[in-house]
Amino acid sequence: MGGWASVPASFAVIAAILAPSAIAADSVPGSRGEIASYLEIEQVASFSKSIERDLAANGARVALVFRAGQSRENLPDNIQYTHGAFWVYQDILKADGTVMKGYAVYNLYHGDGETLPKSRSYLEQDFPFDFVSGSKADDVAVIIPRPELQAKILGVISSQTYQTLHIEDYSLVSNVADPKYQNCNEFMLDVMAAGLWNTSDYAQIKANLATYFEPTVIGTNLFQRIFGPVVDDRLKTSDHHGQIETATYDSLAGFLETYDLLQETYVIERTESAIN
Repeated sequence: MGGWASVPASFAVIAAILAPSAIAADSVPGSRGEIASYLEIEQVASFSKSIERDLAANGARVALVFRAGQSRENLPDNIQYTHGAFWVYQDILKADGTVMKGYAVYNLYHGDGETLPKSRSYLEQDFPFDFVSGSKADDVAVIIPRPELQAKILGVISSQTYQTLHIEDYSLVSNVADPKYQNCNEFMLDVMAAGLWNTSDYAQIKANLATYFEPTVIGTNLFQRIFGPVVDDRLKTSDHHGQIETATYDSLAGFLETYDLLQETYVIERTESAIN
């Protein structure tokens, strides 16, 4: 792990060589947000590259990155981001068969309602362009764990445990202390917990998180402002016993900071100058 402190010179500029040819095609349209639904394709490419350069400059082999998949006026006051994923620096196989270094993105997505019900989820590895294309805001939030935790996360991602931690039943507001449902933020927390406590025992992970993790409390304005009278099968609350609590960017960052597992957390804003 000591070698992680030394970042190769090429690491700080790897994003500059990433091109659309390295981007995976959507297999379940709609669950990620349509390409260029908010930003133009050139802006998506530029912003995604700038995020990669920033992570590389900070020596991040693994980072947690969060985007706003809905307009901020439709979100509760204490939630700024709706989707998070692991960004991992690794070898990437390009379409022409060559291998390059870059960031791959490890996601939990809910279904699109056609090929997969929205109440179900799946794991998929895609790329920074895909991640940014689903954003409805000009910024992303970043959590860089301490190198020791980055190594543990990589160990889980590369093991069978990564798949076994996935709960297919999806809820937008899943309870991190309950095994019934899961969303993207809870999945990332479960992966980190498996590494931290060196266990794939899901019941033990849930028990530990119930003790040590402080979730974000979701007010009723989530339901009033986003859903209103509309029934949405992604919204399930039977795993809660009282107030609605779930994992968010803020509570994940707070958890790592509380237990001295946080290297850095910050927000990256897209600038017009970054387009050129």
